[in-house]
Amino acid sequence: MPSSPRIAVVDYGAGNIRSVAKALERSALAVEVTSDAAALAHFDAIVLPGVGAYADAMANLRAKGLGDAVVRAIAGGKPYLGLCLGLQLLFESSDEHGLTAGLGVLRGRVERFPKDHPAHVPHIGWNQVRWRGDHPVAKPLPREEAYYFVHSYRVVDADAGLVAGTTDYGGQFTTAVARGNVFAVQFHPEKSQSAGKRLLDSFAAWLRA
Repeated sequence: MPSSPRIAVVDYGAGNIRSVAKALERSALAVEVTSDAAALAHFDAIVLPGVGAYADAMANLRAKGLGDAVVRAIAGGKPYLGLCLGLQLLFESSDEHGLTAGLGVLRGRVERFPKDHPAHVPHIGWNQVRWRGDHPVAKPLPREEAYYFVHSYRVVDADAGLVAGTTDYGGQFTTAVARGNVFAVQFHPEKSQSAGKRLLDSFAAWLRA
């Protein structure tokens, strides 16, 4: 890849797009925010951020043709970074506001923390992520570090081999997944100060390797 890889931050109306773009730029990446599905094929990597409702996000992705374009890009080997909702949308379905089919790139589903969950829901604030595995983005990071979370839903039934990070919040849950050209996290690196900068720097180094 070029020394300054061109990154597409996918704008599908899910908010938090500009702050993600600025954070990636601080990691010396050439970033463009785009909602043009056809244009995704011409970038070196794709970042799918997002906050908000799963069903609305999937409807917007489908309406703009972005969902299929993202799936094609991943299948073609293009590096992908998913942030928060951008992690959840990779999976087969979510039960948020009724059952909604996701992109289906990864096996597993998204469910709300249960009503009897011992910790407060939504999960908001700083919490520790314990990294595992040897994916090139996670491997250089401290084995345990705090990042900023804002969510009520989490991934369940993911294949064990996908799990790249876990967090204890009234029990362990998956907070990062990795498979080949796909890396995604439940937390917000763009809100996670120096820890988030380290992760995005590692993402940038992976692209340049």
